[in-house]
Amino acid sequence: MNFDIAMPAALFAVVALALFIDKRGQRKLKSSLDKREFGVRETALLIVTIGVMVSVIVFFPQMAVTAVFLFSYSMLLFIVSYTFSDMKSKIAQLFFLGFAAAGIAAGTISLLGFLEDELLLYGTLAFYGLAVFAFFMLFYELKRPNEKERWTLAILPAVLFLLLYLFFHVLQQTALWFPYLMNIFGVVFAVLIVLYLGVFFTWEITLVFAGLLTILDIILVLFTGAMVSAAKHVFGLGLPVLITLPVIPTIPIEDGVLFMSLGLGDFFFAGILAAQTYRKFGVKTALISALAMSLSFAVFEVFLLNSEIGAFPGTLMIIFGWLPIVVWKMLREKQEVAK
Repeated sequence: MNFDIAMPAALFAVVALALFIDKRGQRKLKSSLDKREFGVRETALLIVTIGVMVSVIVFFPQMAVTAVFLFSYSMLLFIVSYTFSDMKSKIAQLFFLGFAAAGIAAGTISLLGFLEDELLLYGTLAFYGLAVFAFFMLFYELKRPNEKERWTLAILPAVLFLLLYLFFHVLQQTALWFPYLMNIFGVVFAVLIVLYLGVFFTWEITLVFAGLLTILDIILVLFTGAMVSAAKHVFGLGLPVLITLPVIPTIPIEDGVLFMSLGLGDFFFAGILAAQTYRKFGVKTALISALAMSLSFAVFEVFLLNSEIGAFPGTLMIIFGWLPIVVWKMLREKQEVAK
């Protein structure tokens, strides 16, 4: 019997990381967004928008899809980075130093590939230029008189992402981008989406959102197949919309080993459920729910790996683990109140 521990473990790790960051960043983001929250109408509109976009995205030109996703990802990186850029000066210095090192490393790798593709010379110059800028800002930070927001810090993650995508995937499809960098950015964006959009959710709205999104996912995966077509369409562009891992224990196939993919939307869904569970019942219950979601996903994955079914709604696999924990916790609290 085939089974997998890699993707369920990744799901739990990403959700736990999102919980850890959300616990520290929620108040900061909530204040910057004027404590706005979704209502039922906004939640329904969000679900409809998701359904429409997934259904029509396969008809969009590849260049347009790429531009929209790159712009969205870059803006997400910039907005979240800028929100937290009023950090202490010593932390900012480490941040600039880290991006300087990343620029030097990427530029050196690009230089090594110059012999195969002359365009990578521009990549080398761009990455080294990023490193020089980061070093300059590092030294400026030593004399900076205050700790207000730094736009110079906020642009670095977005610029590095765009450069890596352009020179390590578009101009030269390297093994460095897929699966390594693409999965890393997939995790980053999954966590940031939970952190950024999570501030708009309340417990009641989360229940509405979970129910509507699960129904939509069932329709788009099992009935229309639009979700699978959209995922393949966007994944073929090398965009970090999925996290793709080899099945462990490995399952040999004709051209290597079998890989499993899970969309960022499913990671976001699990992260929102866990984050709201934390706010409602505390961190212990949230972690238990994260573990239950991962175990539920693993059970469904065994079914998928031992059948001919190619795809199954990830939200359904996740919610079957989360719902029993939440129901149990709510019943237990009612019993305690009754006493």
